[in-house]
Amino acid sequence: MAEGNGELLDDINQKADDRGDGERTEDYPKLLEYGLDKKVAGKLDEIYKTGKLAHAELDERALDALKEFPVDGALNVLSQFLESNLEHVSNKSAYLCGVMKTYRQKSRASQQGVPATASTIQVKGPDEEKIKKILERTGYTLDVTTGQRKYGGPPPNWEGNVPGNGCEVFCGKIPKDMFEDELIPLFENCGTIWDLRLMMDPMTGTNRGYAFVTFTNREAAVNAVRQLDNHEIKPGKCLKINISVPNLRLFVGNIPKSKGKDEILEEFGKLTAGLYEVIIYSSPDDKKKNRGFCFLEYDSHKAASLAKRRLGTGRIKVWGCDIIVDWADPQEEPDEQTMSKVKVLYVRNLTQDVTEDKLKEQFEQYGKVERVKKIKDYAFIHFEDRDSAVEAMRGLNGKEVGASNIEVSLAKPPSDKKKKEEILRARERRMMQMMQARPGIVGFETLSPYRNLSPTHPSMMSITPVRLPGARMPLRTPMPREYAGSALKTFMEGN
Repeated sequence: MAEGNGELLDDINQKADDRGDGERTEDYPKLLEYGLDKKVAGKLDEIYKTGKLAHAELDERALDALKEFPVDGALNVLSQFLESNLEHVSNKSAYLCGVMKTYRQKSRASQQGVPATASTIQVKGPDEEKIKKILERTGYTLDVTTGQRKYGGPPPNWEGNVPGNGCEVFCGKIPKDMFEDELIPLFENCGTIWDLRLMMDPMTGTNRGYAFVTFTNREAAVNAVRQLDNHEIKPGKCLKINISVPNLRLFVGNIPKSKGKDEILEEFGKLTAGLYEVIIYSSPDDKKKNRGFCFLEYDSHKAASLAKRRLGTGRIKVWGCDIIVDWADPQEEPDEQTMSKVKVLYVRNLTQDVTEDKLKEQFEQYGKVERVKKIKDYAFIHFEDRDSAVEAMRGLNGKEVGASNIEVSLAKPPSDKKKKEEILRARERRMMQMMQARPGIVGFETLSPYRNLSPTHPSMMSITPVRLPGARMPLRTPMPREYAGSALKTFMEGN
C-alpha cells in the first residue's frame, strides 16, 4: 500500500512537472484526498507556494464549497483570490467563501440577463500608505472581509466597558469610492473611536454608501451628529449622521399560514439562538391564520445577525418551505414632544364584522370622537382632545371587541413622505433580488401567476396572500396621508 501511494505521489509530481508547475507542496495530496478536482487542487497548491495562503488556514466549509463548485468557476474564484489584497484579511477561509458567494451572484445575474455595469469597472482601492500611517499612529487593527472593512474594536489597552446603546452613529451618503483612510480622521475629531465598520459591496468593490462608527462614550456620538451631519465631505456630497439604533428584528416570508405564534417561536428557536419574541399578523378573514410572514425579535444585534446568516443560506427549509429572510426596516421614532400632542389612536387586530359605527360606539365612552377610519383589520380613531384618547387607550387595550382582543396605541404621526418612499423602493429592490436569486421559492416564483411582475405593477395591488414588505399595500381604498406612519409600521416593521 505504501509503495502504491509513493508511486501515485511520484506520478502527481511528474504530471505537475510536465505542465511546468514544478514540485507540489506536501499539502497537494491532502487536497486530492479531500475530493477536490486535480485542476482545482493544483491551482490551490500554486497559491500555497506564493505564501498568501496556508493549508492550515482553510477550514472544511471553504474546502467543501470548492469541491461543490464547477471546475471552471473554482479556478476563476481562486484566480480572483490570488489577485486580492489580503494584507488586512484575518480569516482567509471566510474571505475565500465570500469570493465564491460573489462569483455565484455575478454568474446568476449574467444568466438572468442583468447588465454587468459597475461590477466590471476596476475600482481604485484605498490609499494603503495613509492606512499604514493611521494604524501605526493609533495601534488599531484593520480587518477586511468581502462584506466590510472593520477598523479597531476595541482600542489598544482598553480597560473600560463595551460601549452601550447611544454610542454608535450611522454614517450615510458616503461617496462610493471613499475608504476609511478619509473617514477615520474626520470622526477622530469627535471623540475616541471604538470601531468603524465600512460596509462593502463585493459585487463592485466599492463601499455601499454607509458605515457605522462606535465611540467609547455617548458624548462623542452626540458630537459626531452635531459636527458632521450634513458635512460636505466632497463637493456636492454631504454626509448624513444620526445615532444608530441596533436592529434586533428579522422579516421572514413564505411561512405556512396555518402556523401560530407559539409554533413559530418553537421552530425558529430550535434553529437560532437569542430569539425571544415572534410578531405575526392574523388574516382579516380568518384569525386562526397568519398572513404568510412574521417578524423575529432577538435579544441582541449579534444574535439577529447570526440568525439572518444561518436562515438566509437557502439550505434551511422551515416546515418544508423555502423562506425569505431579511432585516426588518427600522422605523424612525417620533420624539416625546411630538407624541405628547397625538390625539389619534391606532387600533389593530379587528375582525371583519367590526364596523366603523361599532368602533365609534365603543370609544365614545371615553370622550368625543371626531371620526373613525377602518382599513382591513386596523383602524384610526380621532378624538377631540388628547386626554380622552389616552383614557380610551388605557381602557380598551387588550379588551375583546367582536371576536378578538384588540390592541390600542397612540398613532405615530406620518414621517417624511419622500423618506418613506425611499424605504419602500429599497425594500422592493432587495426582495426582488432575493427572489431572483432563489428561483425555486414556492408561492413567489414557481406557482405565482404574478412571478413576472414587479411589486409595483397594478396587477399586484389586489393580491391578498403573503405581502412583501415594501410592496404597495393592496388596499381597496386609498390610504389617507395621516394614517401612513402607523400603517407603514404595521406592514414594514411589525409593531
